[in-house]
Amino acid sequence: MTEEVKYDEAHTAEVIEGTPREAGNPPAAGADPALGDGMGCHAGAAEMDKAARMAGKSDILDQYAKDYPHGPHDKPQSMCPAFGSLRVGLRMRRVATVLSGSACCVYGLTFVSHFYGARRSVGYVPFSSETLVTGKLFEDIRDAVHELADPDRYDAVVVTNLCVPTASGVPLRLLPDEINGVRIVGIDVPGFGIPTHAEAKDVLAGAMLNYARKEAEAGPVAAPEGGVSDRPTVTLLGEMFPADPIVIGQMLDPLGLACGPVVPCREWRELYAALDCGAVAAIHPFYTAAMREFDAAGRPIVGSAPVGHDGTAAWLANIGDAFGLSADKVAAAQNAFLPAIKGALAGAPIDGTITLSGYEGSELLVARLLIESGAKVPYVGTACPKTKQSEADRDWLESKGVKVQFRASLEDDKAAVDAIKPDLAIGTTPVVQHAKELAIPALYFTNLISARPLMGPAGAGSLAQVVNAAIANKGRMASMKEFFEGVGEGDTSGVWEGEPNLHPEFRAAHQKKLEKKLRAEKAQEMI
Repeated sequence: MTEEVKYDEAHTAEVIEGTPREAGNPPAAGADPALGDGMGCHAGAAEMDKAARMAGKSDILDQYAKDYPHGPHDKPQSMCPAFGSLRVGLRMRRVATVLSGSACCVYGLTFVSHFYGARRSVGYVPFSSETLVTGKLFEDIRDAVHELADPDRYDAVVVTNLCVPTASGVPLRLLPDEINGVRIVGIDVPGFGIPTHAEAKDVLAGAMLNYARKEAEAGPVAAPEGGVSDRPTVTLLGEMFPADPIVIGQMLDPLGLACGPVVPCREWRELYAALDCGAVAAIHPFYTAAMREFDAAGRPIVGSAPVGHDGTAAWLANIGDAFGLSADKVAAAQNAFLPAIKGALAGAPIDGTITLSGYEGSELLVARLLIESGAKVPYVGTACPKTKQSEADRDWLESKGVKVQFRASLEDDKAAVDAIKPDLAIGTTPVVQHAKELAIPALYFTNLISARPLMGPAGAGSLAQVVNAAIANKGRMASMKEFFEGVGEGDTSGVWEGEPNLHPEFRAAHQKKLEKKLRAEKAQEMI
């Protein structure tokens, strides 16, 4: 699909906010949501992977392994990856979401989705060992989808297999592509196949783009609710602060370009506009499945982002190359914004040593902004993989003496804090906790850093206030550590009037049982 997307001008479907009904019934009392052979969702990743392959899921697992390669260790520590795809679906208008998985998993996922502001129900298709083994679960899912497929309420229904249905081979591919004009999108999002919840966003975004691309190739499609731009557009790939697309649009204006939709999108018709672009900006560089769809549509992809002075200069030049714009036009756009960015950076300096880690995908961009603000950033860890689209950021950071760790584990991030002893640690919740135990000021990346503008003049200087305030709390952290000195940790955590009653012999006996079980498992593998 290298030509323009053709829009159906007669299509005027009204956007209606809907709330999905709960699909299916509550689990029967005493129901055991486990695999037919007795292996439940508590089984190890290797066993679940083996079961899924035996059940015919080898193709999808091989694709995930290619799209989302693990690091030197198993994979980074992250929340259930299905939260990422669940959040993408719940943030879309006229899209119903159905989960198929163990009750405990569904409960946890719905809880955290509502904690993060979801205002719609999550459909749930429960199962038992019997329905799983006999294939009745697939029939229940199909019935639930038929019940939900109301074109007056929904454009699409997303059905997600969690670990156990994936390992059992529940074939969502056999669901109809559409029912009553409502699109049906089935995806497998197993915790044993996808490393992080950030990459699970890509699984659903890629599946939706694939569906929308085939629709656009087949004939005219509905125009976005806001209309079609009269300028060539740049689609933005990756969730970002709401002001950032506006700022990027301002920087594209002197080039005669406009900012297109942000993928993941907020409504189905935005997918067509996202595909109908002149180029794609991979702001978050790990959306592999989505980029595969843009490649298939013949759209060039530009890495990095307009972050800081150097990042903005390089990004505008790369966008100009993608659209074949003249050097003079690109230089004019750079001259219109670079002085303002340099001034904002100089006016909000950061003085201190910072370690930075996270799992959102924008860690390298934030590190660039901190360094241009004057901070020393010797270590950056990201749970996401190294990709072609992140090469420019990695090269720039390494030229500044930064150690960049892709697929960073919690142990990597904590070791960096221990070795560097920074003035501030920015990271995930356990990294923040570890730093504070050492009386080092710390900030949670997701809520306090990525929830701020990063792009262009608005991003320059946006981090200084919160970062400098946190660094200034060093004395307070030392006072708190002194106040709680002696409280203890591990077996001695808490306040004791005397010494706790320790029983090392119990621990040793339990360790022997674990070692014996491990030897038995290895012997079984040899057989």
